[in-house]
Amino acid sequence: MEWSDLRVFLAIAREGSLGAAARKLGQSQPTMGRRLRALEQSVGQTLFQRTGVGFVLTDEGSAVLSHAERMEEEALAFQRQLAGQDQQLDGMLRISSSDWFGVHMLTPILTEFARMQPRVVVELLTDARFYSLPRREADMVFRILPFDESEVVSRRLMQIDYGVYVKSGSDYGVQAGDGKGAPLITMDMAFDGMPDAVWLKRILPKAHVVSRSNNRDVQAGLCAQGAGIAVLPRPLGDSLAGVQRIDLGEQPPSRSTYIGYHRDLKRLARLRVLLDLIIERLAN
Repeated sequence: MEWSDLRVFLAIAREGSLGAAARKLGQSQPTMGRRLRALEQSVGQTLFQRTGVGFVLTDEGSAVLSHAERMEEEALAFQRQLAGQDQQLDGMLRISSSDWFGVHMLTPILTEFARMQPRVVVELLTDARFYSLPRREADMVFRILPFDESEVVSRRLMQIDYGVYVKSGSDYGVQAGDGKGAPLITMDMAFDGMPDAVWLKRILPKAHVVSRSNNRDVQAGLCAQGAGIAVLPRPLGDSLAGVQRIDLGEQPPSRSTYIGYHRDLKRLARLRVLLDLIIERLAN
């Protein structure tokens, strides 16, 4: 049994298809199929049932899964420990944040860091998914919710205020009413429970939604072009040309941002230097 074949097995179990697993590991689909067949032959069992909707674990596959995950955890812990002892200021750091935070809050700091440490490559991932620190999907992560993983070192980085914005010269009459007829730009349905989206509906109960997006920069662009009213993080909204912030008699809820990294990386020099710079520039 080869560990590399077990990695293939885990990817197929998690992704549900050879194609998705191949993309996850950067291999071809035929290679993934051959590796899976080799693993099944080595254990003498069929590990997946091939169905019309994808690959489903058999009972034997489920039994293998728990053992393979423990082996993966040990391999990842080994990699993290070695990485944590690396004191050279070169190599790569992968960090993850929301889209607007990465663009407007982190890029100035990463530019400064690149001048300070030109041999360190920082890879910034900005999307809605949560990247796992224990699985080494990222080295440093920014979130709006506290970290609950026991092996993650984290701290509250900053509190971010939000504001209500409209295209300059427009207020849609909402400053003197319940928003009747006013157009709203808000979060997509998957994030409709975000505090600012809930607050906006409460403050302007008779306004109507004209656009939704999970991307704050998209919301800001729509607002600047006159599509409607948007609640935006103030570091984004206050720097945006063509919009103005209006007062609805109550401030939108603010949000905390937390930063976390795996405890095995606490001695990684390049991570410590970047972390110290971020805290110096953003912590409040």
